[in-house]
Amino acid sequence: MAVLKVKFTKTRRDKLAQVLWILNWISVVTGVLLFCLGLFLKVEINKREELMAGRDVQYVPNMLIAVGLLACAINFLGGKICYDCVDTNKFLRWKLIILPYIICTFFFTFCVLVGAVMCYSMHGELEEALNVGLSDALKFYKDTDTPGRCFLKRTVDMLQIHFQCCGNSGYKDWFQIQWISNRYLDMSQKEVVDRLRSNVEGKYLMDGVPFSCCNVNSPRPCIQQQINNNSAHFNYEHQTEELNLWMRGCRQALLEYYTHIMQSIGLTVLILGILYMLTGVRYLQTALENVLRQGDPDSESDGWLLENSLMETARTNLNIIKSLAPEKL
Repeated sequence: MAVLKVKFTKTRRDKLAQVLWILNWISVVTGVLLFCLGLFLKVEINKREELMAGRDVQYVPNMLIAVGLLACAINFLGGKICYDCVDTNKFLRWKLIILPYIICTFFFTFCVLVGAVMCYSMHGELEEALNVGLSDALKFYKDTDTPGRCFLKRTVDMLQIHFQCCGNSGYKDWFQIQWISNRYLDMSQKEVVDRLRSNVEGKYLMDGVPFSCCNVNSPRPCIQQQINNNSAHFNYEHQTEELNLWMRGCRQALLEYYTHIMQSIGLTVLILGILYMLTGVRYLQTALENVLRQGDPDSESDGWLLENSLMETARTNLNIIKSLAPEKL
């Protein structure tokens, strides 16, 4: 007994073919967008590669690029098949290709689903990479005269300005590291020398942040030095007053930015579209094959997803697989 059998007239078959043709071309455009999204994500990750702690997270954009290209090719072929299926005579040239096409498209849809899961599972790995990478970048912020690190100050400053963030987890991260190079410290001042000596590792630590942490939307001039010292500033209470610094950490800002890209609805739309088209193409294939058996192109015909029940189909396919397996010696 056929599964989900539907009766099609000539008009309904033609309309189904036309709708599937339009959906295939929409999916081609979606594939192009997915390809562009993968390229964009790849460029964005490469731009901040030094903040990823050397972790390879390129597999997601590479997957998006590959899926986008395959989606364009598969749906272009599907559009051509559906366009020709309006004419029963033209359907004959595709008769032997449609079933393998449906099977290949099904496996492609499964791969897309796996890719979507990868996008969501990348969150933890990306967060860990950003945590380590940003911590190292903050430590090397002062090394503007060290080869290989001289660009990090500009990178971190531009990052904090662009994403309106400060530090790794927050602005207090800057209190735990020396972010001013010793060559810019006046060693003739007793306060500077005492601060260096008071630290076990000989670091110059202070409750201050770089200029790039300043919130430009604050009406008050930026307080970036002696942040915890209320007496150092007029009408200031750091425990109750909202500081004119960016409160969000850069790890959270970058994580939200990349997650927003990776969890875009493009993959979901593509998966739903392909599954819908798989169902429609299968109905169109079986309806047209029944028309050919009847010999009248204008007659009604039945279409279905499976010619037999699920159990019978599974049993038949299992027997086919067993017959193809090599016999034991």
